Amino acid sequence: MYNFGERNETVSCAVSRAGKKRIKRNENIYAKFSDHIGLIPLVMVSPDDSTLVTEGSEERRKYMNSVISIIDRNYLTDTINYNRVLLQRNTLLKTFAEKRYFSKETLELYDEQLSVLGTRIYNARIRFIEQLVPVFEKYYVEIARSAEKPNLLYISQLAEKPMNEQLAENHKKCREAEFTTIGIHKDDLELHLGNFPIKKFGSQGQQKTYLLALKLAQFEFLKSFFGYKPILLLDDVFDKLDKERVKALIGMVSDNRFGQIFVSDTGEDRIRELLSELSGSNKIFYVENGTVINEETV
Repeated sequence: MYNFGERNETVSCAVSRAGKKRIKRNENIYAKFSDHIGLIPLVMVSPDDSTLVTEGSEERRKYMNSVISIIDRNYLTDTINYNRVLLQRNTLLKTFAEKRYFSKETLELYDEQLSVLGTRIYNARIRFIEQLVPVFEKYYVEIARSAEKPNLLYISQLAEKPMNEQLAENHKKCREAEFTTIGIHKDDLELHLGNFPIKKFGSQGQQKTYLLALKLAQFEFLKSFFGYKPILLLDDVFDKLDKERVKALIGMVSDNRFGQIFVSDTGEDRIRELLSELSGSNKIFYVENGTVINEETV
């Protein structure tokens, strides 16, 4: 049972005999999983977040899409439709190559659809980053307790020229490559610390602090939209952080900016020490093989 503001929601997940996942809300099965997005706002910080730094641009686009889709149903629909049209356009380009023919009129139909969808997605991403960056910088400084200045740079081909013009100018290039070389599916977020990319020049502690600040800024972004505090999940977040940064993090999440928080860790002594610095009602849950076997109020 999830309680947000005045709402009570029961959400469950089961697997059918055919192996298909079924998501239920108040015992009603969703027609599509996307209908569930944004119902229960939460922010999770986990070791998997490191892929935002270490992997390619696709991971960072997924991050932007996942956050914006929670607050904007139209954005979610646009990204689904954009990917569908992009796949169709790429299939058409391959067909042109295989069958050795070309129809400019047909390609332009896909250009128009991609341009409309891509431009809306691009504008939504700009607004998101503009709101996120100042809060992100504030949290980084608060955790790191240093003068290091982090920054997020949104990189898109659409910043150079409207997408419809670029698609028209690159028909020959797309035909030769047999895929669409222009569009918001090429966008990226450059993660910088000072004037340098954090992937190459940031220490493990700096990278961890960077990701924590990013997720806490995401928390503030969602809180400002929904008007109440999302759930915050901190999974194994203390690794690679020195004691000062751990202390700063715990001090932050224990104040009234945050609400319900779940912290997972394999070190019981460390959890007890951290909880001793927190106010309010706290519990320790002991989990074994995915099942809670005991709980204790501390």
